[in-house]
Amino acid sequence: MSETKLPVPTAESQLLVWLLDALKPMSRSKVKSLLQRGCVLVNGISITQHDHPLTLKDRITICRERPVASKHGLKQSGMAIVYEDDALIVVDKPSGLLSVATESDKTETAFLHLSGEMEARKIGRPFLVHRIDRGTSGLLIFARTESIRDTLKANWSKVEKTYLAVVEGTPRRAEGVVESYLVEGPDLRIRTYHVGHPDAKWAITQYRVLQTRGKFSLIEVKLGTGRKHQIRVHMASLGCPVVGDKDYGAKTNPVKRLGLHSWRLALDHPVSGKRLELESPLPIALKRIVDGVG
Repeated sequence: MSETKLPVPTAESQLLVWLLDALKPMSRSKVKSLLQRGCVLVNGISITQHDHPLTLKDRITICRERPVASKHGLKQSGMAIVYEDDALIVVDKPSGLLSVATESDKTETAFLHLSGEMEARKIGRPFLVHRIDRGTSGLLIFARTESIRDTLKANWSKVEKTYLAVVEGTPRRAEGVVESYLVEGPDLRIRTYHVGHPDAKWAITQYRVLQTRGKFSLIEVKLGTGRKHQIRVHMASLGCPVVGDKDYGAKTNPVKRLGLHSWRLALDHPVSGKRLELESPLPIALKRIVDGVG
């Protein structure tokens, strides 16, 4: 397999952004094709995620053929396991990766990549407990058995779910609670609605501004309910859409991803009952926005 070594990064960056510069004058479509075909290796590992963070220590190689390896697994997905025991596996999912298969995409999912990892280690299979949006990064819980999955789902409302959102502008109040009814329309977008709508679902979001720099703010968001696109809709209702969220009014997309991250999960362990508190740090790309870097 022929390989081409690329220069060492001189600054932290997202993989696709760095490749577009390093591989000039190669077209954007060809660079993305190299990624999609698994032909970009970072420190010897095939990476397909566009927003994979690069550091000054990384070594990047282009191979002309996809490396011979398991199609699914942690190395191929950009995911990392942040907690594991006999009952649970919690992963840190990158932005751009589906939680589970859809009609249009049945291969590139967190579920299938974790399944490949567990199959290789001969430790069974995962069971999906919940999902987060494709564009959202961060913590995602899988159960090791059907009974654990069912227990977690039955008690899901008791799980403390905290997100970090990078938004446009700053809310008028530094902290508060947004409450409304939400309805999914025929176009799959979620809208606030009056009480009388037959499909309306009550949604509660608690927020607190952590940091503001220029035209962006970092918001801590705690979910009182878990409705589809709830954070995105409620932030937009404050006049502060999540960056990169064109569907709900965002006008900027500075790092080519949704500015939403599943930051913390706190729950009672389904077997031991002990309190389990997990955290995933804010990705470098989003941190750079609110720190005013780049």
